[in-house]
Amino acid sequence: MNGELDIPSLVDELRSQGSETEWLEFKVSNKDPNMIGRDISALANSACQHKVPSAYMVWGVDDTTHEVIGSTFRYREFKVGNEELENWLHHQLSDNASFGFRETDVRGRHVTVLMIDAACSHTVDFERTAYVRVGSYTKLLRDYPSIEAAVWDRITQSDFEAAPAVGGLELDRALALIDYPKYFSLLGIPMPQGQEEVAHYLLEDGILCRQDDGRHAITNLGAILLAKRLRDFPTVSRKALRIVQYEDATRTDMLRERESQSGYACDFETAVEMIMALTPAREDIQGARRVATTAYPERAVREVLANALIHQDLTLSGSGPVVEIFRDRMDFTNPGRSLVEPLRLVDNPPRSRNQQLASLMRRFHYCEELGTGWDKIISSCEGMFLPAPEVKEYSPAGGSMRVTIMSYVPFRSMDAHGRLLSCYWHACICYTNGTAMSNQSLRSRFGDDGPSQSTVSRLIGAAVEAGMIKPVDPDTAPRYMTYVPAWA
Repeated sequence: MNGELDIPSLVDELRSQGSETEWLEFKVSNKDPNMIGRDISALANSACQHKVPSAYMVWGVDDTTHEVIGSTFRYREFKVGNEELENWLHHQLSDNASFGFRETDVRGRHVTVLMIDAACSHTVDFERTAYVRVGSYTKLLRDYPSIEAAVWDRITQSDFEAAPAVGGLELDRALALIDYPKYFSLLGIPMPQGQEEVAHYLLEDGILCRQDDGRHAITNLGAILLAKRLRDFPTVSRKALRIVQYEDATRTDMLRERESQSGYACDFETAVEMIMALTPAREDIQGARRVATTAYPERAVREVLANALIHQDLTLSGSGPVVEIFRDRMDFTNPGRSLVEPLRLVDNPPRSRNQQLASLMRRFHYCEELGTGWDKIISSCEGMFLPAPEVKEYSPAGGSMRVTIMSYVPFRSMDAHGRLLSCYWHACICYTNGTAMSNQSLRSRFGDDGPSQSTVSRLIGAAVEAGMIKPVDPDTAPRYMTYVPAWA
């Protein structure tokens, strides 16, 4: 966590707990190194189980009355053999153990605090054995299968959103770093007058978290959505959205570049407006009015952009979402491979590796969590007779996903792969709408300059042979044949 804890305030906060918990233990002067090692393992694993970021051992506080009575324990002076205690503990604990001692005076009495981070990656083990707290007792983790399962279930879940981006902040400073009025505006609720009332909402939604010393931290979720300046938050500063425009169909000549300075929720509408402004448009006369028609459907742009922001792998460092605008297409790239097979994006239930981010973006009305986003993308592209969007995955450095929306080209200029994709996605959209694709519906999908009936028949045959679609009833006469996706 960024920002130093106020140790006296932390001790007072911990003393206010009603009793020792699975992530808190008070001691007077017990300094058995093996006991300390077992307790670090137990407290780290229990903190993980109970979804708290840190656990604590405090010397100098009575475990019954919680009165500050002081302690003779001085960790810097204590040695195991010829080795300092802290170094010895690091050697005996598993490599994911993260802890640190702090010493201070509270009410004129010496107190030592051992701060222990919750287990991550795997259980924290002492001498290759994992422990856990059961009530106020340290036990072998293997003796409690249900607790062991809960700990491992928690370990396998990503907590990047909930982790602090910047901590050790007084409330007024925390609020100064984020655009909290935007939060209330997007939710359509009145903004409270007092800072404590504002903080209540932000704490509930995981934008802020309250530290154990009473101060506040802005979470990665809060920073990536509502930061006034992303550069104030090192953990997410590289996640800023980049928009790049090129002169032609290659990346050789860049015309302009924009990198978002603020969080996604603050900048989303501006980003969409810029993308649409950088795409070609034509003016049509409709009655007495001039109507601008863009090369790409804004609905598809909004959906693909929202998906790139929401479904990226936030744990991959050094990369963020990028929109690249070429003469003939737009590429939307985000770090992290898709959680869904790319050709099953239409029908699969919605999945996101960033649940809190997805939930808040939905409540901000920037996306839906209904699994219909890809349907809208395909339908809006078909409505402008564009080639079907293409999805590609790349493997290096954790992987990335790229969605390409292409500008209009007549059917005769499309390559074989583009034709097959357009046929497949049209069959998917028909199926999700409760119908089936036919020769006539596919011809209509390509517009007035589309292919002939015989050409479409050959395309459908190629899609069937490729295993992308299948006939609803193989025994139907050819002129009445209809088709659905192969997975239907």
